[in-house]
Amino acid sequence: MAGIVILVLLLILVIFILIKGFVIISQGETMVIERLGRYSRTLKSGINILIPFIEKPRSILWRTSAKVRGDNVITPTEKVSKIDLREQVYDYPKQNVITKDNVNIEIDALLYFQVTDPMRAVYEVADLPNAIEKLTQTTLRNVIGELELDESLSSRDTINGKLTKILDEATDKWGVKVNRVELKDITPPKEIRETMEKQMRAERDRRAAILLAEGDKQSKILEAEGFKESAINKAQGEKEANILKAEGEAEAKVKRAEADRESIRIVTEAFGNSEDARNYLIAMKYIETLSTMVDGKDNKVIYMPYEATGVLSSLGSMKDLFQGGKQ
Repeated sequence: MAGIVILVLLLILVIFILIKGFVIISQGETMVIERLGRYSRTLKSGINILIPFIEKPRSILWRTSAKVRGDNVITPTEKVSKIDLREQVYDYPKQNVITKDNVNIEIDALLYFQVTDPMRAVYEVADLPNAIEKLTQTTLRNVIGELELDESLSSRDTINGKLTKILDEATDKWGVKVNRVELKDITPPKEIRETMEKQMRAERDRRAAILLAEGDKQSKILEAEGFKESAINKAQGEKEANILKAEGEAEAKVKRAEADRESIRIVTEAFGNSEDARNYLIAMKYIETLSTMVDGKDNKVIYMPYEATGVLSSLGSMKDLFQGGKQ
């Protein structure tokens, strides 16, 4: 019986040693192994063999899931043997920060980082999560302290870039890569928010008034340009009309002169005697003039021109001419 008990104990010991000697590492995780208290190696994902009682994993402080206790959100830390190599996010509680113009604001920040060198993350810093948190808080105070309130509210991308660069350089010796920092919320004091809202309303009203004034100005400019264009077109039309009228009158005078010349030529050829032709033409002009004078509807009195005797003598000459022609 004693031999059986010893055999069972030996079997249990072998099983225990085998269990302790085989370690399975999941993808995206690693483990730092110490041999007799000194760093030995960093395990990769898959099955790894350890020497029981001589080699053991080195534990590290790591944050666990956030827990709500009353009004506070607490993210406790615990010791773990496996180190997560995936990108981690730390959601820090709001902290008060004073700007360059002495305004106390609350800032809520997110930090995204990744462990790139597990050995340095274990041996270069005692409490990695707490060290990253305190470094982020102090760096955030320094960066915001160099900016005024308006710059802090309007320059989030600039602040994020500065924080990422400073934290990445500071945590490099810890084997940590800070990928980015995001400011979730920046909350000024209540009275500052009320003042900013009044300023925004005043600015919107000012912009609306400027737009209305610009619209009214543009409308008047367009209206004036329309009047100007209309006047120019009207003057141009009148000018062209006058030119055409003058050209028409000149052409009519030319036509009338040509007609008179032709009529004089015909009369001269008909009468032969230049004196008789002249008397004939004078008589015809007087007759036309008399017709024009008596053409009006309201003409009641006809004034004979002073040269009426000349007309009569011309008519007499015309009579003699016609009679002579008949003989």
